[in-house]
Formats: sequence, structure tokens, C-alpha cells
Amino acid sequence: MNTPMHALAGAITEKFIEAAPEAAARALSAMATHEAILLLSPLKAQLVVSCLNPMEPSKAAAILRRLPLRQASYVLSRLAVPQAARVMQEFSGPYRERISGVLDPSFVKLLAESSNYAEGSAGAYMRTDFVAVRTETKLSQLVERLKNLPRKKLPQFCWVTDKDGVLRGVIRAAELAFYAPQSAAGSVMTETVAVRPEQTAQMFRKTFEDCACDTLPVTDEKGVLVGVLSVSAVAFEPQNKKPFWRKLAG
Repeated sequence: MNTPMHALAGAITEKFIEAAPEAAARALSAMATHEAILLLSPLKAQLVVSCLNPMEPSKAAAILRRLPLRQASYVLSRLAVPQAARVMQEFSGPYRERISGVLDPSFVKLLAESSNYAEGSAGAYMRTDFVAVRTETKLSQLVERLKNLPRKKLPQFCWVTDKDGVLRGVIRAAELAFYAPQSAAGSVMTETVAVRPEQTAQMFRKTFEDCACDTLPVTDEKGVLVGVLSVSAVAFEPQNKKPFWRKLAG
């Protein structure tokens, strides 16, 4: 029942998660699962992700099992890869098969392989909630897709792949306005440097510094885009990166 009290509880929960996701995760973990569901289920998916990422996998799995399957799969696919893999292992066999059936097969494969990623590797830090389009996609279609995203989820980069998911290039979202809407993504993309999931922090830190960027794509041995890695996830700033105004000043 949607009462004013429920609405108030939802608003408080939303602000709590935004301000302190780890503390919110601990508080919700201490509640009965059905109580946590009442607070979390009406919230936007990204808030639920922020709360479940630092939560104990067993509790996060219990919460996801109580959500509608489509909603649960959407949230699971946007968790940090190591957390998603741990949560997946907490599901019972039958439920794991059910949710795997609605997940992208490549994501299921990624979770199965993630146990091989060493702590501190690119694979352990990468996210899988990125925007990717095919080379033949019209920019007008990409813009419409971006319009449907929450403002806080608008990406800085849109990745371009071929029909097999192999990374071909990148488009800065801020530059979309400068291209003709009917242009194909492949015709305006620029080349990009990628890292592999098994690379160590020392290796991918050097890549960040060499390219003076704050986001890198992660590709597997076949060049297929499997995730994105940001400096905010690994708690360092590229030493060679200058603020935009300093670049202008030289």
C-alpha cells in the first residue's frame, strides 16, 4: 500500500543511500528482508545498485530474489563484477538458472570467469553498465537512447563495437551535437586504448597516465568489450591529467 508514511520512508531511504551507501547497506542488512524490500523496491535501479554493491552478498542475494525477475536481473547486471559474481553464487541452483536465462549470455560468462581475476586487477574493478552501439547505428538513435537514461547515468563516453561486440572506437557524448544526426557511429568514432581484465593496477595506471583520460574500456582476448574502468573506482588520479582550463592555458 502506497501511504504517505511509505512515501516518506522511501524519500529518507533515497537520501540515505545517496549520502552514505555503505552505511545504508549496513542498516538495510540489519532489517528483515521483506522490510528492506519495502524500502528498496520503489527506488531507481541505480540507487539499489549503490546500496547492494557494498552489502554482504548473502543479504544482497536475498533481496534480489524477492524482486521481480526482470528488475533483479537489471540490478545484478549493473553491480560491480566481483560483487555480482559473489551474489550469483549465493542464489540457489534453480534461481541461478532462471536469472541466467534473462541475462545477457556474455555477462553470465563474464561472471563465471571473474573468479579468475586477481584482487586489484582491471577485471576486479571494472563496471559493466556502459553504453555501446554498433558501428552502423545512426547518431539520432544513440541520442534517443541517451535521452531515456536518468540524468545521473548519462555517460561521458559511448563505445562503438562491431556486430560481434569487438571494440572499434569511442564517441564522446558531449560531441554528439556537432555531428549530423544521420551519421553512422562508425564514421565519427575515434580510436581508443583498451586494457585487459587481467592487467594489474601498475599496468592500467600507466595506461591511464599515458592517455590522460579517466575512463578506459576493458576488452577480452578477442577484443570484445566486457567492461569499463574509471579512475574513481581505483582511487587514484592520472598524474599527467590536467584540468581542462589548465590545458587551455598550456
